[in-house]
Amino acid sequence: MTDLDVRTLRDAYDARLRAYVPDPAPAGVTVERDGPLIRVRGLDPGGFLTYRRLDGLDGAGLDELIARQRALFAERGEPVEWKLHGHDEPVDLPDRLRAAGFEPQAQETVMIGPVAPLADTLPVPPEGVRLREVTARADLDRIAALETAVWGDPREWLADGLEKEIAADPGALTVVVAEAGPRDDAPDGDVVAAGWVRYVPGTGFATLWGGSTLPEWRQRGIYRALVAYRARLASARGHTLLQVDASDDSRPILQRLGFVAVTTTTPYVYTP
Repeated sequence: MTDLDVRTLRDAYDARLRAYVPDPAPAGVTVERDGPLIRVRGLDPGGFLTYRRLDGLDGAGLDELIARQRALFAERGEPVEWKLHGHDEPVDLPDRLRAAGFEPQAQETVMIGPVAPLADTLPVPPEGVRLREVTARADLDRIAALETAVWGDPREWLADGLEKEIAADPGALTVVVAEAGPRDDAPDGDVVAAGWVRYVPGTGFATLWGGSTLPEWRQRGIYRALVAYRARLASARGHTLLQVDASDDSRPILQRLGFVAVTTTTPYVYTP
């Protein structure tokens, strides 16, 4: 890819994905606007702040916008995440967020790749592992347990959020598990990895989420198989590009699969 290609992909990401809000919104989810900000509540434990750009807002005006978000969530006693991108302006925005009590979390890399080559690849998990599409609450709870084990913090809320999304619009996403087994005490086997794909209407993009794999099952091709499987789903629905917020572990795998890095993203979290 050339620099021009990367910039074109980043511009498409900014224009089509950053300010996208699901419609219909899942039950209990509220979407509010505050100037250039989009504020989402009710999907995760706390709130989420995103925007396409800040429209030149700077100085005291920007500080006031940040302070309003902090005050609102402090009053509610809820945490809130401001999703900061590496190319966001003004350049002192990270300093202003920290000054307002927002703490940076682990940085990820925004990666974009073409659907077609991956969709042409047969997803082949290792022997003894199968991929299965799921919607049942019991399976979503198993995914939440997997995510809790992988990341070391409670993620029961994840099952609630996925269940709400599926109920609001079953065609908007597909959830896939990788299962090893089965065994007598686990007829469906153990969930060793999971991921989901969201189909963003009218954009050409599908976005990949999850992809978490238990440590003892890594480096066996499961993550790669999950990516290829979801690429085939996206292709069947006419999507041409895949986007991922990639961890440092996932980034080299995705690069080998043809994804390119277009920017970074860092969650800045305020916790009352």
